[in-house]
Amino acid sequence: MTVHLVGAGPGDPDLLTVRALKLLEAADVVIHDRLVDPRILDLIAPWAEVIDVGKRPGGPADAQDRIHDVLVDASRRADTVVRLKGGDPFIFGRGGEEMEAVLAAGVEAFVVPGITSALGCAAQAGVPLTHRDHAQSLTFVTGHAKAGGVPDLDWDSLAKPNQTVTVFMGVGTAAAITDKLIEAGRAPDTPVAVIENGTRPNEIQVFGILAELPDLITDNGIEGPALLIIGKVAGLPFASGAIGLSGCVSQETFV
Repeated sequence: MTVHLVGAGPGDPDLLTVRALKLLEAADVVIHDRLVDPRILDLIAPWAEVIDVGKRPGGPADAQDRIHDVLVDASRRADTVVRLKGGDPFIFGRGGEEMEAVLAAGVEAFVVPGITSALGCAAQAGVPLTHRDHAQSLTFVTGHAKAGGVPDLDWDSLAKPNQTVTVFMGVGTAAAITDKLIEAGRAPDTPVAVIENGTRPNEIQVFGILAELPDLITDNGIEGPALLIIGKVAGLPFASGAIGLSGCVSQETFV
């Protein structure tokens, strides 16, 4: 009766940790999100039971509670259960909620960290999230509130210069995020990068400025999942995908 919350990374199977791979090869049950790359699912042991619990837009409001039930049920009939989550389980992955639910049911649980999409996608695009001359701080925020819409963030703090703001799940609220940051004082010409399907064969990288962020998304047909990187680091000369992760193939779109 053990559940492992395992980070699958941003997509490329080469970015899995050794521990994650070993667990996929040994698990009795693997419960995975919708966005886990199919190439990673191919690494699961052939005898394992594989359950897709990926939430989809417009799905039932109790989807997360049902995932908790699936986890607990699987742990009671299998020795080793892997809960496979995109990126890192504890960075906007709801891993904390799932850990609470499993432990409350008396089930042993462990976490295997993964490369979060912010790190993997930025590295693939050649964007250093911190830089001594341009970004002395880095902030991860969600672009999607629990009840939907724009989250209640400290926009004045996020608008300060010389920092990088990385937005998860921000495609649908990009226009509002842009307006709030500019209203709070962030320069309209602040460089931005939008990365969809980062580290995957169908990756799209788009670069521009904050004032144009909603248009960058619309004009390039970006629907998500995508990462928004806002800050001077997105405008560095080598931040164009020219420096990528070994073995990764990317489709790059520049404007």
